[in-house]
Amino acid sequence: MLQKKQIAFILLILTGLFLLVTSQSFSQNNQKIYIIQLNDASINPVTAGYIEKSIEKAEQDKAQCLILELDTPGGLLNSTRAIVKRIMASKVPIIVYIYPSGSRAGSAGVFITYSSHIAVMAPSTNIGAAHPVQLGSPKKISWPQQFRKDQNKDSGEDMEEASTPMEDKILNDTIAFVKSIAQKRDRNVEWAEKSVRGSDSITETEALKKNVINFIANDEVNLLEKLNGQKITINNSEIILETKDAQIERIPMNSRQELLNVLADPNIAYILMILGFYGLLYEITHPGIGVPGVMGTIFLILAFYSMQTLPTNYAGVVLIALGVVLFIAEAFVPGFGLLTLGGVGSMVLGSLILFDTAEPIMRVSWSLIIAFPVATAVITLFLVRAVLQAHRQKVLGGRKGIIGEKGIAKTLISEKKRGKVFVHGETWNAISVETIKKDDDVVVEKIDHLTLTVRRERSSS
Repeated sequence: MLQKKQIAFILLILTGLFLLVTSQSFSQNNQKIYIIQLNDASINPVTAGYIEKSIEKAEQDKAQCLILELDTPGGLLNSTRAIVKRIMASKVPIIVYIYPSGSRAGSAGVFITYSSHIAVMAPSTNIGAAHPVQLGSPKKISWPQQFRKDQNKDSGEDMEEASTPMEDKILNDTIAFVKSIAQKRDRNVEWAEKSVRGSDSITETEALKKNVINFIANDEVNLLEKLNGQKITINNSEIILETKDAQIERIPMNSRQELLNVLADPNIAYILMILGFYGLLYEITHPGIGVPGVMGTIFLILAFYSMQTLPTNYAGVVLIALGVVLFIAEAFVPGFGLLTLGGVGSMVLGSLILFDTAEPIMRVSWSLIIAFPVATAVITLFLVRAVLQAHRQKVLGGRKGIIGEKGIAKTLISEKKRGKVFVHGETWNAISVETIKKDDDVVVEKIDHLTLTVRRERSSS
């Protein structure tokens, strides 16, 4: 009897263990895989927050992994460090997939790719060019290729390669940063340093040979197939990915993140700032309207918010503001176009140095740099012309507007007798130092309250 109870107890335990293992396996097979995407987006505080929030959601929901589909030309080093720090501390596997074909992981993308648990690239993609740019330092002049070498060929020194101690400090710090990531993830340390020091860039096939990435995947389906069964160690615990039947869920940017990411575009920030200055310019030249001034102020506030997320050189802002001031001065001071010319030059110079970075995506487009100063100059000249024409025109209203107007005498008017005249569509009391007969043409010489002093028009019969 005791043996039957023991057998029953053992069977009960085995049944419970079987159900537990089955439920865990079922739960694991149905864990979600989250996918986020940076499509030709710069690395800035907004995109960094997007990635950090997505990792936090994946951890809370105990997802199998988070896939970051990456296509970026680069961005800010501070934002890159924040992303790398969060990926390195993630409790769920992070897979960086440089996708789709034609995408690249440039500059900051190298650090993010290296920090991932599994790095993957699609065909016809590239990675590299991670040389840091000193924010706030004087820029090297980008000379044409034939003038880049020193004229003294014997020296063999490239004048463009000269660097300051601060630039060397930042470069060495960045190299140490990427090397530490490469060592942690067991990736190619030598190429990582080469990418930072020499801006080296490679294709997906080269990256696979050099142990920069784990494998190449043609598309998302192929990626999930190759991820299935991959072993990842996090916090000394081994995780085996089971992506074959996993549920896929995408995490898009919310409306707030999308708006802030748009504002983080340097071209958008530049347009908002110029429109803000336009609004103030119109308000100053046309006082009393109010709407352009209010809209201009709003645009400027949005522009300055955008500049907080960009490597802004405020000397450029001052030069652009000076250009606007010169345009306004042209409307009030007879500068014969010299102030407008100075305003155009000031705006162009300010636009060129507004964002202090060599990354093309983080700089203002040349088309905008040319278009806005020229448009502003044309608008200013138009306003100046309108003001001058207004000053030359005769006053048509008020006391001054009636002086010099012609009319017709309705009664006899003499030095001793006050009469009536019809002037400017109205009948007025009138006096004159000469005798004016009824129906004679008259000209207004003076107005005193509601009485006009008139004279006979000389051409009158």
